[in-house]
Amino acid sequence: MKEEIRTFNDSQTKDEKEICDLLYNVISQNLPEAENKIWHAHPVWFLEGNPIVGYSKLKGCIRLFFWSGASFDEKDLKQGTGKFKDASIRYTNVDQIKIEDIERWLEKARNIQWDYRNVIKRKGKLERLK
Repeated sequence: MKEEIRTFNDSQTKDEKEICDLLYNVISQNLPEAENKIWHAHPVWFLEGNPIVGYSKLKGCIRLFFWSGASFDEKDLKQGTGKFKDASIRYTNVDQIKIEDIERWLEKARNIQWDYRNVIKRKGKLERLK
């Protein structure tokens, strides 16, 4: 685990750190080819420079976030608002995490991608990559 991500995880409460550590491990095991780093203050994984998945601290929870998740057709992922294709799930306890769901979502994240890397260049217009 990169030091900057370890610092992020370690800065959370005990319960939130458990969630972050588990999410980190599941994501890293299922997307070994992905680059990961702290981006906009939270851990994010990228495939070929395109953001795929990340997690962040919100008030009272940890949010697992998929940039293209609205296209996954998964009832437990809540779509974001606005024109982007994001979706997320929130956790308050590590026992709420269903690893098999996350593994399925990560496979979808690899195969269903909208081009967030070039969204600024395209003036906010998203195009499907995969």
